[in-house]
Parts: sequence; C-alpha cells; structure tokens
Amino acid sequence: MSTRIAFLKGHGTENDFVIVPDPENAIDLPPTAVAALCDRRAGIGGDGLLHVVRSAAHPEAKEMAAEAEWFMDYRNGDGSVAEMCGNGVRVFARYLQRAGHVAEGDIAVATRGGVKSVHLAKDGAVTVAMGKAVLPEGDVTVSVGERSWPARNVNMGNPHAVAFVDDLAHAGNLFTPPPFAPAAAYPDGVNVEFVVDRGPRHVALRVHERGSGETRSCGTGACAVAVATARRDGADPAVTGIPSTYTVDVPGGRLVITEHPDGEIEMTGPAVIVAEGELDAEWLDTVQF
Repeated sequence: MSTRIAFLKGHGTENDFVIVPDPENAIDLPPTAVAALCDRRAGIGGDGLLHVVRSAAHPEAKEMAAEAEWFMDYRNGDGSVAEMCGNGVRVFARYLQRAGHVAEGDIAVATRGGVKSVHLAKDGAVTVAMGKAVLPEGDVTVSVGERSWPARNVNMGNPHAVAFVDDLAHAGNLFTPPPFAPAAAYPDGVNVEFVVDRGPRHVALRVHERGSGETRSCGTGACAVAVATARRDGADPAVTGIPSTYTVDVPGGRLVITEHPDGEIEMTGPAVIVAEGELDAEWLDTVQF
C-alpha cells in the first residue's frame, strides 16, 4: 500500500485503542489489517481500533449524520466489528477535541449502538450517555474450570453476562471466552464480567471482552455491572425515582456509573491520548489491507 496512514494511540482507564483518522472513509480496514495494527508485538498494540469517519461518508452511519457529524467505526482487537465501546467513545471524543473538531461541552457521536451524547468537562473527565440497559429474561450461567455461577443478562447495545464471585482470581486467566449456557442466550458471543464487592455502592470487576480477551477496562461492561448490582441490591431507579450511582473499579482505573429514573445511564471517566505518528510504508506493504 502506497498510501501513508496517520494514527494515534489512546486509552480510557487503560482500555487502549489505535486511532485511525479517516474523515472521508477512504481507508479500507479489513479484519486482517485491524488485527495487525492491534497486535501488541508486531503492530502498534490495542484492545481495539477507533476508525474516525464523518457519518455522512459511512454507509452504516449516513442516517445518523443529521444528529452526529462523526461516526465511531469501532473494531475489536481481532478485527471483528462491534456495536459499541464505552471507553472507546470517551477516547474518540478526546481525539475529536485534540484535532480541533469539537470543543469542551456537549457533543454527539454516532455508533453502531446509536447516537451517544458526550460531555467533555474542563477537568478532563468525559461523561458518556450510554443509553438504557435491556435485561433479557431467562437464566444464564458462566463457568471457569469446575466453578460456575448464575449471571445476569444485560444488554448495553452489546451483550453482557454479569457474575458475582467471591474472589476475582476465580475468573481464571480470561485468555479464552468463559463458557456460558444456554448457547441461545448469546448467539454472537458475549462480554463476561466477574464482580466482587468493595463497599457500599462500590464494586470491582474483571472482564473478558469478546474478540479481545481480558482487557484493563470495559465501559459498557461497567454500566452492565452497575445495573446488575443495583438490581441485586434491590435498587431500580425507575421504581424509586432516585438515581443510582455506583463506583466501578476496573484493573485500569475507576469509572462512575449513574442510572437515572428514566433508565438513561451515564458513565464518567478519563480519556487520554498518549502518542501520534505515521505508519511505516514498508510495514504497510506487509499488511493485508
């Protein structure tokens, strides 16, 4: 490939991403190329890739262009397409700010999970309106080795199975997807969160993200965990009329999740750009674009 490609690297609570600015959607990014870029030894390294495209230029986002100028074409580290990534949206918004496309305050970002409202605060924190959780009916079980646990099925635009455990070490190495049942509950795979209590309205998690393995953080997973924990604790803002806020510790930092009485969920956390550069032309020639 003769085209020179710019990139950036960023993270949100150490959930890290390769960022590829491509306003006019001129760069073809097949799964093989994404996986090569996200490879931690032979590429740049990342849990996923943020393809930055104007909504009007992308066939999957054209209908959202009137609401959001920019589309987060998100890919998992293995190159597969994903509906949403909460940490990714924060980093995506931080990139737009850095590039001069947006300023502090409220912006809209188009995703495959719909248009997300984002607030860029003066103190550097980024708050994302994550939408409403869907809680499908039916029992789900997740397993690691000889242990198994009941899990709460929560959909945040992408699927999650939330299991409460006594010790986060019980999640094992999380290199491979934890088995779940029934298979019909998650026909396209699932993100699995293992959760322990840290204190009142304070929990910690480890997560296996489908297509990426264990990651240092998962924004939609933190939201799913907050909702599942609130229901376990008997708190439903739609019933009480009182917002429910949980602090969720992830291996890479801390997120604050608030569920409002109308069901809308907000996630607040950091977003950092750590580097930018240009992909080497000789290396590009070895990658299957």
